[in-house]
Amino acid sequence: MIKYLGSKRALIDPITEAVRALLPNGGRVCDLFSGTARVGHALKARGYDVWSNDLNAYAHTLASAYVQADADRWSAPAERLINELNSTPASPGWFTQAFCKDARYFTPENGARIEAIRNRIAALSLEPELEAIALTALMEAADRVDSTAGVQMAYMKQWATRALKPLHLRLPALLPGPGRATRADAVEIAPEVEADLVYLDPPYNQHSYLGNYHVWESLVLWDKPETYGVANKRIDVRTRKSAFNSRPGIGPALKAVIEAVRAPHLIVSFNDEGYLSRDQLVEMLSVRGPVRVIEIPRPRYVGARIGIHNPRGEKVGTVGRLRNVEYLFVVSEAAASLAA
Repeated sequence: MIKYLGSKRALIDPITEAVRALLPNGGRVCDLFSGTARVGHALKARGYDVWSNDLNAYAHTLASAYVQADADRWSAPAERLINELNSTPASPGWFTQAFCKDARYFTPENGARIEAIRNRIAALSLEPELEAIALTALMEAADRVDSTAGVQMAYMKQWATRALKPLHLRLPALLPGPGRATRADAVEIAPEVEADLVYLDPPYNQHSYLGNYHVWESLVLWDKPETYGVANKRIDVRTRKSAFNSRPGIGPALKAVIEAVRAPHLIVSFNDEGYLSRDQLVEMLSVRGPVRVIEIPRPRYVGARIGIHNPRGEKVGTVGRLRNVEYLFVVSEAAASLAA
């Protein structure tokens, strides 16, 4: 899966163990901020009925491949399609100019192949699941040859070693069975959510996932938007603002989601660098039942560990603390009933 700020790759075991403790016999789990769909994919692999949701188009695409697509139905046609796409000759155009020349996320050679493959996918008018699998394979292939520190806010002054490797698509690790992927604002869709457990992993500070992964958004939407700045961000990064990236907005937004979803169990993933404190979150969640807090110390993301750099790759800031604490807040209405 793609490199991702806030990825729960290292937390999969604690998260799935917490889910298993609440739902030992399976059930429906809704992940309202699915991101790379890593959590949904892990829960589907463990037999849960998963519903993944995210507002960003690239995240919805990842969830459509990793959660919604049934491997028994789509693996064979997807493998044939990916083999075909790998033979697509390079054809430079808007993407190559924007992200390989005006900005330097990929070499022009790889950029021209990314562009040609994306045009081919668009021309095929594929079924939604098959298109999502192809786009996921393309994003992951591009991620393996990018020249960034992990986010698309800037790029390396010199090409990263991996960027010099040729682009090659691989079949994503699809799973058998059904699932569901939706693209919606979490606050707006929360009243429609009914599940055995809801997992919430919202943005927790000023860092916008759309701003950090704008190249993936443009690659999936393929709308060739107006861009701005040295990083060549989509122009709508300026206007598509989330309340969860705002210090005054995150509290009311998260409270609205917590109160609206219908589920006997809730798990919230947060971070000690977030706009809300541990005590604030415990208070907010206590309306649904007793709150258990699991603390998981972790190294900070790679960009924080290597320091702050400008778009030319020059170090302009100092490294702060090297570790933070990930929190899992586990709430069960069943526990509240037993206590009563």
